[in-house]
Amino acid sequence: MEKRRWPLWVGAGVVVLVGVLVLRGCLGGKKDPKSGPRAVPVSTATAKKGDMAINLNGLGTVTALNTVTIRSRVDGQLVRIAFQEGQSVRQGELLAEIDPRPFQVQLMQAEGQRAKNEAAFRNASADLKRVRSLMAQGIVSQQQLDTQIAQVDQFEAALKADQAQVESAKLNLTYSRITAPVAGRVGLRLVDVGNMVRASDASGIAVIAPVQPINVLFTVPADSIQQVLQQQRKGEKLQVEAFDRDMKTLLATGSLAAVDNQVDPATGTVKLKGLFGNENMALFPNQFVQARLRLDTLRGIVIIPSTAIQRSPKGTFVYVLRPQDSKVEMRMVEVQATEGEASALASGLAEGEVVITVGLEKLQPGMTVTLDKGGPRKG
Repeated sequence: MEKRRWPLWVGAGVVVLVGVLVLRGCLGGKKDPKSGPRAVPVSTATAKKGDMAINLNGLGTVTALNTVTIRSRVDGQLVRIAFQEGQSVRQGELLAEIDPRPFQVQLMQAEGQRAKNEAAFRNASADLKRVRSLMAQGIVSQQQLDTQIAQVDQFEAALKADQAQVESAKLNLTYSRITAPVAGRVGLRLVDVGNMVRASDASGIAVIAPVQPINVLFTVPADSIQQVLQQQRKGEKLQVEAFDRDMKTLLATGSLAAVDNQVDPATGTVKLKGLFGNENMALFPNQFVQARLRLDTLRGIVIIPSTAIQRSPKGTFVYVLRPQDSKVEMRMVEVQATEGEASALASGLAEGEVVITVGLEKLQPGMTVTLDKGGPRKG
């Protein structure tokens, strides 16, 4: 079979096409010698000087200064409740009343017995005067005089016992009116009118919890307790702030009242107690809060966002933007304290210098960067 031959012009066209493709590839692979690496987009912040508060945060519980269970001191029928549940009461204010009639009767009996013995005492005293007179005349014996003196002493002792019975009856009558031993908020009543109450009842009538002032118990790491004690030795009155659980709303401001004397081995924390005036009644017993203890305030220190801080085996560093050429340089810094989203630097950076806060993962010293639309923001 005769082989098929392609026309000469087809072969020439193929050769020209291949040449064009090779030439385009060569020209396309060349780089513009004036074009450098693409600039890295970043966000920045400007270092500023200011004051930074050094705080310790801990989860806390609001507790009343003392919780008092109101119990009756005498047995009797409850005839009156004088408080509203949840009411704030003053010290000495009437809370409840027990039927006073049995105690009034006891008082009358005691006073009657005392009056009877008073009459007998007066009679015995008059007889003693007569016996002494007769004794001086030699009409009666010494034994009769001694007997009469003993009788007077007996009635005098009986009068003292009667007086004690009168005071006891008066005290029971007073106890039939139950008053608030402390000021505070009364809880729900635990017994209703008409029931018999006894001094031995464990539950009582109600519970009073003082809420002005009020305490907050919170914990801090044991490693930080020496900082607290050091400030206390200086005589500093440390401020404590109570926030809601989201740490967004400030509820009340108080002061540190006490530090526990031991570390909890289970949690490695130490309990602290803050005292709050609670004038606005924002704190409630057994409420969970976030407590913030202010240890110290650093004055006139360089502050930058914490996101700018990077760490390496050699220490902490930041990327500083050079304004003259928009390139970055790595700068070693010493972080003195961190509070929230801000860090205070002891050395390594001056006020007004610009640091990189976003885009750090792509940076190398000497790289060119471009700023976001917002430009540098202050730390």
